[in-house]
Amino acid sequence: MLDPRSLYEVREDVAKEMVGQHPVLIVQLDGFVDAGQAGRLFRRHLLRHLDHQVLVDFDHDQLHDYRSRRPMMDYDGDHWSSYRSRGLRIHRLTDETGEVFLLLNGPEPDVQWERASAAVIGLIEQFDVRMVVSLTGIPGAVPHTRPVALNAHSTDPDLVRDEQAWFGKAEVQASFSAMLEYRLGQQGHTAVGFEAFVPHYLTQAAFPQAALTLGIRISQTTGLVIGYGPLEEAAGSNMAEIAEEVAGSTEAQEMVGQLEQQYDSLRADRGGLGFPPSVADEFGSVPSADEIGAAFERFLAEQTDDDDPDNRSDD
Repeated sequence: MLDPRSLYEVREDVAKEMVGQHPVLIVQLDGFVDAGQAGRLFRRHLLRHLDHQVLVDFDHDQLHDYRSRRPMMDYDGDHWSSYRSRGLRIHRLTDETGEVFLLLNGPEPDVQWERASAAVIGLIEQFDVRMVVSLTGIPGAVPHTRPVALNAHSTDPDLVRDEQAWFGKAEVQASFSAMLEYRLGQQGHTAVGFEAFVPHYLTQAAFPQAALTLGIRISQTTGLVIGYGPLEEAAGSNMAEIAEEVAGSTEAQEMVGQLEQQYDSLRADRGGLGFPPSVADEFGSVPSADEIGAAFERFLAEQTDDDDPDNRSDD
């Protein structure tokens, strides 16, 4: 393996401020599953509302497949006016009490996973990170009218001992975040991950309620104090819009009603503990997103928000 340290550059002026800190590192990467944009919305909330600086820049050319995920450019009349390529970074942030924490964010590496994970683990040790937390959204056969459920896993069983176990053993495609958590466990580091279950008919839409639920759970686990007012407002508005659209579609009402019945029935069977909100076919015949009507589909498409302030090459 080539030296992992040549994959990144540390901004020494920011690194000096890390002396004596024992920060949490939050990991949110684009490129794998993120139903409802749950992880992306949480990351964007942090970078919009908390003070932050770039601590580490990774070499994008070494980790990115440009032909598989092409950068964006702007054309203006007779010339190219801009080129945007967002790489992997670690930001230094400060919560509302002044506690410092870190955020690894950007595109999931396309190549050199072992080298990239070794680089991240080296930085975790350099900056004396006490806990690594990853997050994302995954699709589930759940209605938007019920509380968002979370799946949890950790290198330390005590951290998730009281969490509901949704899955048994399974073989799944890897993500870089999952592989990083596995490697951290092998080397004795503390890491925990959360996935928010997003209604399968909202997986391509922005679903702020999932991001809010993830954020609150991360604050409970880490002790970070983060204000969630803007996410709460966005979630409230989004839920009202969904309710209005569902009210105008008989197909959508039937689908949501069926999911509610299944959710409540299985929750009661499990003594109020909820149920594993996995793929729809586990529970029988549930209408697909294509069957809920053209109006609801248009609504889903309109909800996708590409206004991401961190989707650019500046700080």
